[in-house]
Amino acid sequence: MASEAPTRSRRERPSKPALSRQWIIQATVDIVRREGLDKATMRRVAQELDTGPASLYVYIANTAELHAAVLDELLGTLEVSTGGDWAARTHRLLADYRTLLFSYQGLARSALIIRPSGTNATILYDNLLGLLLEGGMESSRASWAVDLLLLYVIANAAEHASPERIGTELAKRSDSERERITHSILDADPAVTPHVSRHAEQILAGTPAQRWDWAINALLAGFAATPVPPT
Repeated sequence: MASEAPTRSRRERPSKPALSRQWIIQATVDIVRREGLDKATMRRVAQELDTGPASLYVYIANTAELHAAVLDELLGTLEVSTGGDWAARTHRLLADYRTLLFSYQGLARSALIIRPSGTNATILYDNLLGLLLEGGMESSRASWAVDLLLLYVIANAAEHASPERIGTELAKRSDSERERITHSILDADPAVTPHVSRHAEQILAGTPAQRWDWAINALLAGFAATPVPPT
């Protein structure tokens, strides 16, 4: 009879590093990068860290807080470029933010609900505010403008989630939705929606990049021309 392999004592196994909030967040970022934000549950992260979910609650209150921490961690990778005038650098910073949201499945849609609010989110707000002030925008307008610019980026990223990152089925669904919207405009009944029917080609004109640049420019011009109400 073959002898059984000796059982390894728990004392002989290498000890796990002590849990910490930063270690939990980093493990969650790794999961999000590989599998998407939807898979980054407390149970899944605990499994990744070889511990029980209850251990995580000492550092993270719930999944929503965990996802907010992940988003703030990723925002720490954004930097203000040094070349170009304030408007060009504003465009690049906002485009980099959108690219970041595109790069992780589910992140943009989650940001609509979470609304970034951590340390790195505040740094992003500060950088963008500084660019608007550098461009000569009045401070009260610039202070309110930042919030709307960031919200536009999140909404745009959520609507146009990158097909390469959202999987084949969701990419097909996204293409199908765009095709349905296009047909609904082109096939609009002139008797019911005369304006849409008459201007259908203009409504659908332009590349995504052109429409993105136009929207940012329109927002910046509107902010500069619109005073905030007395408070």
